[in-house]
Amino acid sequence: MATRIAYAFILLINSILSWLMLTPWALKKLEHLTLDYMTITCQGKKCYGFVAVQRVNFALGLFHFLLAVLLAGVKSSRDGRASLQNGYWGPKVIVWLALVVLTFFIPEAFFQVWGSYFALAGAMLFVLLGLILLVDLAHTWAEFCLEKIENYDSKGWRVLLIGSTLGMYTASFAMIIVMYIYFAQSGCSMNQVAITINFLVLLITSGISVHPTVQELNPQAGLAQSAMVAVYCTYLTMSAVSMEPDDRHCNPLIRARGTQKASIVIGAIVTMATIAYTTTRAATQGFALGNTAHDDYSKLPQEEGDHGLVEQQPNSSRREMRAEALRAAVEAGSLPANALDEDDDDDDNDYEDRKGGKDDERTRTQYNYTLFHVIFLLATTWVATLLTQNIDYEAQGVASVGRTYWASWVKIVSAWVCYGIYTWSLIAPVVMPERFAH
Repeated sequence: MATRIAYAFILLINSILSWLMLTPWALKKLEHLTLDYMTITCQGKKCYGFVAVQRVNFALGLFHFLLAVLLAGVKSSRDGRASLQNGYWGPKVIVWLALVVLTFFIPEAFFQVWGSYFALAGAMLFVLLGLILLVDLAHTWAEFCLEKIENYDSKGWRVLLIGSTLGMYTASFAMIIVMYIYFAQSGCSMNQVAITINFLVLLITSGISVHPTVQELNPQAGLAQSAMVAVYCTYLTMSAVSMEPDDRHCNPLIRARGTQKASIVIGAIVTMATIAYTTTRAATQGFALGNTAHDDYSKLPQEEGDHGLVEQQPNSSRREMRAEALRAAVEAGSLPANALDEDDDDDDNDYEDRKGGKDDERTRTQYNYTLFHVIFLLATTWVATLLTQNIDYEAQGVASVGRTYWASWVKIVSAWVCYGIYTWSLIAPVVMPERFAH
């Protein structure tokens, strides 16, 4: 956990630095600290704006790309390269900062191409990945609750599932009402269309989730998943209409703000923190990374008539005797297969405790290290793309984040795509039953 928090913190700091590089505000403050003695330039050109933001994020992206390559194929902490993921923080921070400095020696033409094409493509992949993870989370949450209810007949889990479903639907409808009242005034056609489509698709997907044909092929599908998708997509739509420019007088939040600079700063930091958290969750989500459980134990061969019991005294240590007994119990069906892993973990933990530490990845890593860094790489492209759309070069203070029509439309379309992914997850077993037959 500490490792993931550290990488998220680096992404947060890098994102805030990128945001400060949008306008000359930060550089002027730095020059002022030198009593205006030093003038900061980059090879005779300005050190802020589109290219500067791309430089900073490219540096962190390159940092994660290098780590992704170096950590390829690491399966457990027994691999010596695993320490690169979880340790050497001082050298890694130095490398990251050195890369940031080095990018300012790369010609601007490179970043014009990188930011306009490659970073934009990576940003779209990052958004799509987040939507897929959200749909997967909705299914996982509902299935987990249903499993608890079926296995333990738990009233608490039943109340939690029903209560959370009703709560998320209530929040969705409340946000829709608020949007219609404050953001769908006359002349605000963009907002009216976005809010109405979200409302209609919400109803359609909820109806599909409880359709008899869908329920027959996927009994665990239902309103619990639909509620989570609905509240997230409605939130995206509300975020879009509340962050759009106010040139058409469709965003009363901007006109109502009294402390513009404070709200911009808080909004930017919250946005960057959200991206860092989302990236960390996405990078460690087992489903998306193919980080499946390693329960593929090979069955020990048995002679004909073998009853599966230990017939001879093992000529080894007490630890090997226990391992032999566990294998026999697993073969006989008395214990689950993962008991072998738990035994190995216990032995490893005892060893680590004697060394004064604890290693929970000696058997296998908790997530795929390489894909972890690839997702962080995609996150840097999203930050760069988000910050560099419709830059106001005339701004004298700090720049707002995401207050463009481009960012609003990305959120609106993302909500529609999320609905589409979720709907496909419901109807896919109906359309292709042979693919989902168990």
